[in-house]
Amino acid sequence: MGSQAVSKQVSIADFVTELRKFPTSAFERTDQIISFLESTPVAPDSLQPYLTWDRQHYTRNLIDKTPLYELIAICWEVGQVSSVHNHRDQNCWMAVPIGRLLVENYRVLHQSIDEGKCELKPTDTVEMNPTHPCAVDPLEPVHRVYNPRDFNQRAVSLHVYSRPFDSCMVYSPEQGTCGEIKLHYTTEYGKPRKSSH
Repeated sequence: MGSQAVSKQVSIADFVTELRKFPTSAFERTDQIISFLESTPVAPDSLQPYLTWDRQHYTRNLIDKTPLYELIAICWEVGQVSSVHNHRDQNCWMAVPIGRLLVENYRVLHQSIDEGKCELKPTDTVEMNPTHPCAVDPLEPVHRVYNPRDFNQRAVSLHVYSRPFDSCMVYSPEQGTCGEIKLHYTTEYGKPRKSSH
């Protein structure tokens, strides 16, 4: 634990500058980017322009996007939870500069996308916090993220997705169903997203 606590926080602007230096190959495996997240914690104050809160639903706020990756800040009120989802063969890394969150991982025992049916089994739950980022396992990428009521504080997670994507599969373990949904940003580069309707 010793050395991690000493890592100097960087601004989100410096974080993006460094992230853009990684070659394509770094985004095709998980080890280099997770090491970068562990050694480069983001200063919470520098995230202020990208943080929006909604009592009904967590918000997805685009910070940076290239052909290789997108970087999103997700803001979680107490008790908010994502659906169980996957990442369309992308890699995904998550860091939590503010608060803490739980990631619940699942194994897909069976799925038929055409029929919209699936069977999932929970495997493990890990806590993310400012000194403990995590990478989604490319072999078992189905998971959900949540901010438990008993943590009793807002949280912000930074997500690096490679490559950018605008849809994902969501699952209902309770009902044994699955289907594709479209993803949207709440804000883009610190500004409210222009509504398409």
